[in-house]
Amino acid sequence: MAQKCVHQGCGKEYSHADEVCWYHPGPPVFHEGQKGWKCCKPRVLTFDEFLEITPCTEGKHSTTDHPPKIEKKEQTADVNPTTQSLSDKLAEAVSRSATTPGRAPLAPQPIATAPPPPPESEDDEPGLEIPDAKPCRRKGCNVTYQKTRQRSDDENCVHHPGAPIFHEGSKGYSCCKRRVLEFDQFMKIEGCKTSPRHLFIGSGQDKSKKNQQGASGGEDGEELLDTVRHDFYQTPTTVIASFFLKKIDSARATVKFNTNTLDLDLPTNEPAPKRYKSSIPLFGEIDIQKSTFKILGTKLEVGLYKADGASWPVLRSDDQRTGEILQVGRAGRVYTMKLRERDEKVMAVIAKTPATVF
Repeated sequence: MAQKCVHQGCGKEYSHADEVCWYHPGPPVFHEGQKGWKCCKPRVLTFDEFLEITPCTEGKHSTTDHPPKIEKKEQTADVNPTTQSLSDKLAEAVSRSATTPGRAPLAPQPIATAPPPPPESEDDEPGLEIPDAKPCRRKGCNVTYQKTRQRSDDENCVHHPGAPIFHEGSKGYSCCKRRVLEFDQFMKIEGCKTSPRHLFIGSGQDKSKKNQQGASGGEDGEELLDTVRHDFYQTPTTVIASFFLKKIDSARATVKFNTNTLDLDLPTNEPAPKRYKSSIPLFGEIDIQKSTFKILGTKLEVGLYKADGASWPVLRSDDQRTGEILQVGRAGRVYTMKLRERDEKVMAVIAKTPATVF
């Protein structure tokens, strides 16, 4: 009698216990939009690519071994609030208000997302051969093709037509309401739509090709990225912007400052090399001689020295402005509305606190 393997990345039906099983022994890892397995190095952006990562470990099929849970890293606070006295807290708050340089409020930056792939074919191409044990391409189905079985229009493919959703620890699909916490439970959520036939190969095109995921191929097999995640903050004189890309090759990377643009060419030295090349139109003019940059392990950080000292509501001139910036001048410094509200709260606490506390 055929049994189904529970190993992560396998999920195949088997009849003999000695059959070879390829699976992922480590837990899944989702971090800053990237997806992969802790036991091996490949990292991808889309959930479909994540499901297609080749298993890295050889073993035997099993129906009882349960994969490990997703690791959750606990963040430790720098200061234990129970160990600080009231006077220390107030003094620290007042000191921060007096020494922190004024910043303009940050305009929310749009999250860089890959363009959607072309619509998937609903039927397998009749002239193409389906490999044995090929899994159904629809999410949540997990049925594998067997050459010994005759196909019909009564196969009943139960699947999820929507996209996977991971939000604040909960996991589910956009097409139905069920939400779970563990990744193993997410993989077992029963489909909400039934199609008459399974979809094993579709039109025969690999939907995980990079040119369908917002990137294209470059020289030497490099993956050319159309965009990377970025954010910024600012002081009265400088805009500090970060472009997130891991393992940038500092020997080959180029950063060119122009009066109104920032030209970037950032190749990586990963096993599967990537390259981000773009000319970024800046919101305001910068002083080329005073602007600086540094390459870190996970990002490029640039310091854009403002030519006129004006506040930047956005980093790029072609970004949409999402709100009005409120500023208050005080004693020669520029305070944002957020800092002013914090100052008022601190002063209110001081006014209600007996002088003996200090």
